[in-house]
Amino acid sequence: MASDKAADDFKVSAIQAAKPFREEIAGRIERFYKDNPPKLVGFLANADPAAKMYAEWTGKACRADKIEYELRVVDPMDLEAKLHEANRDPSVHGIMIYYPVFGAETSFDGGSMDDFLRDSISPEKDVEGLCHTYRSNLYRNVRYMDAERTLKCLLPCTPLAVVKILEAQGCYDASLPEGSRLLGKTVTVVNRSEIVGRPLAALLANDGATVYSIDIDSVYKVGRGAKCTKCDALDTEKACAQSQVVVLGVPVKSYKLPTSCIMPGTLVVNVASCRNVEEEDLKKIPGTKFCSAVGKVTVSLLERNLLRLYENFHRHGSAPEPTGLGPRTTSQQSLLAEPQAQSSKAASDSSATHKPGESPGGGSADDLKAELGAVVSVVYWSAVVCVACTLVSSATVVWMASGR
Repeated sequence: MASDKAADDFKVSAIQAAKPFREEIAGRIERFYKDNPPKLVGFLANADPAAKMYAEWTGKACRADKIEYELRVVDPMDLEAKLHEANRDPSVHGIMIYYPVFGAETSFDGGSMDDFLRDSISPEKDVEGLCHTYRSNLYRNVRYMDAERTLKCLLPCTPLAVVKILEAQGCYDASLPEGSRLLGKTVTVVNRSEIVGRPLAALLANDGATVYSIDIDSVYKVGRGAKCTKCDALDTEKACAQSQVVVLGVPVKSYKLPTSCIMPGTLVVNVASCRNVEEEDLKKIPGTKFCSAVGKVTVSLLERNLLRLYENFHRHGSAPEPTGLGPRTTSQQSLLAEPQAQSSKAASDSSATHKPGESPGGGSADDLKAELGAVVSVVYWSAVVCVACTLVSSATVVWMASGR
């Protein structure tokens, strides 16, 4: 029994961490959007087994939560055009890409091809929160899209999944103000990709943690707003030895973090598709906890991002205001209102105040006739004046010509 309890304390369940988000999303869709659910389109342009598995998980979760999901398998060279088609399609409310597509292959426009594709998705449909708008806001620690601070920025799903696991495990101090709830915590992130490692380091630093970002050839200490300092004196093992949380995201089967650098009581989160640490060796360290995968949480937060996009940018005016997912601002409501709906509202407002015998503007029929008569009179005398001016001008020209 004691060994079973120790095993339960050691393992962190991604399914349990995802459960409250899945329940919230499914309940809201059932209550408000049952007949008109949001639609997510996923693009698969590779043969990567992990990408295919992620696509399967996404489809299964969306169907279970009554979200419309469509997987589009495309040739990598056609993907950019297909993304722009989906951007223009009003029936599509969210778009995602299953990476890698081109990997580190460079783009004609600079950077990598995958970076270029990420930035090709409209911010109004980017469920992964990886386009330039959301990345830029994350790295500058900008948390809202509007001045009223009611429209939260979207955050990348996998990094956010790690944050939610840390919250569930008590790493965040809820008694501290937002943006400071990881003060006193040190986190090492062994990965610096644009999809996971870099945004995760920024997220954790923006919440007050001391973050060490590790890649194959460097270690950086990351501060708020992605302010970085290179740490030449540190390596992976030394950084991990100072950390209460270690996040592993190396996409190579042969990589294994030596457990000798893990302190007692450390939470280790594996986000890579392969296991970056020997689980049995990790179990021997007192008080350690291990989350072997975050995919289930990532999918639930993908759905959450989709619902936020749907409520902020795509839902009709008759839909209820969002609660907890970020309400629309007044300016957005005006922007998103359909012309027909606005016209109908204007007609309705006019009818509501229109009394028998009155014009739609509020006056009587006799008043309206008088106003029209005045307008006709003004137009008539304006025309007379214009004709007179023309005749005088013509006479002047003739006089000047005869005088030459």
